[in-house]
Formats: sequence, structure tokens, C-alpha cells
Amino acid sequence: MPTWIIIILVILVLLILYVIGTYNGLVKFRNRVKDQWSQIDVQLKRRFDLIPNLVSTVKGYAKHEQETLEDIVKIRNTYTSANTPNEKMEANQELTQAISKLFALVENYPDLKANTNFLELQNELQETENKIAVARQFYNDTVLTYNNKVDMFPSNIIAKMFHFVKEVFFEASNTERENVKVEF
Repeated sequence: MPTWIIIILVILVLLILYVIGTYNGLVKFRNRVKDQWSQIDVQLKRRFDLIPNLVSTVKGYAKHEQETLEDIVKIRNTYTSANTPNEKMEANQELTQAISKLFALVENYPDLKANTNFLELQNELQETENKIAVARQFYNDTVLTYNNKVDMFPSNIIAKMFHFVKEVFFEASNTERENVKVEF
């Protein structure tokens, strides 16, 4: 067999191996993104599972704050019916705002602030919020790595060939970016 045919075959085999390796790498990173999203989803579900208990505890003390409590339940239901990560991210941002409003209302009820059930639920919610923050960080790090692979040459060629698309970051809402007002 002539040398030039061997060289062409070697180049062809190396090219095929490169395509396979790059494709598998993209699949691995895409699956990591999905895994990291599921970690956020687990924590968000935990958060949403705490909501009914928190709402029922507050209801007994703040009967005239019904609208705020109904909003929280409505947003929780919106989250559970959401199908895409983007819809879940939006519902999460709405719930964050509603919970902030709820805790602002709680300040008007000293007996509620001292209630053991409320304090335990508040602590669990705070712990869950911390877990969500960590999961969001890991998710965004994973999305960054994946998106870099999709965008950077030469893996972007393989990504386009096999229809790999960029993923979205889990970003803070505009209200989460605002400065917190502290009053004494």
C-alpha cells in the first residue's frame, strides 16, 4: 500500500477520533448542566414544600394579610406547573419577592416572630435558600464550561454539526440586585 494512502488513512482516523472525543465531551458537559439544574430543582422543590407550612403558621396570626398569603400559594402552584428551567427560574424569582414581603409583614406580629413553629420553618427556609445559592453557583459554573465548549474553536464546529445549543445562566432578578434598605 502506498505511503500517501496510509497517511490519508491515519489523518482520517485521527479526525474521526477527534470528532468522537469532542462529541462525547459536549454530551458529558450537557449532561452535567442537566444534573446541576436538577440539583437546583430539588432545593427549589424543598423550598416550595415548606411554603404551605409557613403560610398556615402565618395565617393564624395575620388573618387580614390574606392577599399576600394567596399570592405565595399562587406562585408556588405556578412553579409546580412550570415545564422548563426558564419558567421555573421566573417562578423562583417571583417567590423570592413574595417571601420577602411575607417576612416584612411578620415584623408587625411579635407573637408570630416568637412562635416556635414559625422560627423552625424560617430556619429551614433560610437553610434551603443557602443550598439554592450553592446549587445555583455550581449550575452556573457548569453552564459556563459547557457554553465555552459550544462557542470555542474547534469544538464549536462539532457542536454546530450535532445541534448543541448554549444553556442559560441562573441569574439574579432585578429586585435581587437592588440595595437592601436597612432602617433602625
